Amino acid sequence: MALRYGRTTNAGAAAGYEPLGGRPFALAVAVMCVIVAGSNYLVQFPVNDWLTWGALSYPVAFLVTDLLNRRYGPAAARRVAWVGFAAALAASLWIATPRIALASGTAYLCAQMLDIYVFDRLRAGHWWRAPLVSGAAAATLDTALFFGVAFAGTGLPWTTWLLGDLAVKLAVNAGLLAPFRALMWNLGRPAEAAPLR
Repeated sequence: MALRYGRTTNAGAAAGYEPLGGRPFALAVAVMCVIVAGSNYLVQFPVNDWLTWGALSYPVAFLVTDLLNRRYGPAAARRVAWVGFAAALAASLWIATPRIALASGTAYLCAQMLDIYVFDRLRAGHWWRAPLVSGAAAATLDTALFFGVAFAGTGLPWTTWLLGDLAVKLAVNAGLLAPFRALMWNLGRPAEAAPLR
């Protein structure tokens, strides 16, 4: 069975999406900031030559974006991504090096916009397709941009960290399908969700 989701009309007005009020917006931005800033701190600590701790926490950002996109629509998800970008960048400058903060901000914004776009394009299919494909595409772009900007030319084993982190992020992304499925009926469900078909 596949789920039908609300679509955005040509005029830009959301059809079937709940409006994103001030309180949920502030909560979403705060959660995004904690995830990104925390991941930027954790990425500075490698587990080994193939993995940093940030790979375990960062994919949760795509879960949050997908739930927002599902319930409030792509325009609201983009608003949270932009404000989350500014807040996370400011927090990252405080807890990480400027180069890591710049790499993170660049990678975060590009990956979030890709995640939102791909999720919205695939939302009408089976419930798992949009979060799986959008999360995998966004994690790949995010990882390539982040490690290239943050660590290229430093002498650190950033290419192996990139490969190891990407493998873990893709696995975590697939593992987050179960929480997405559980949460989409509570946190991610649009006000007027269409029935299963």
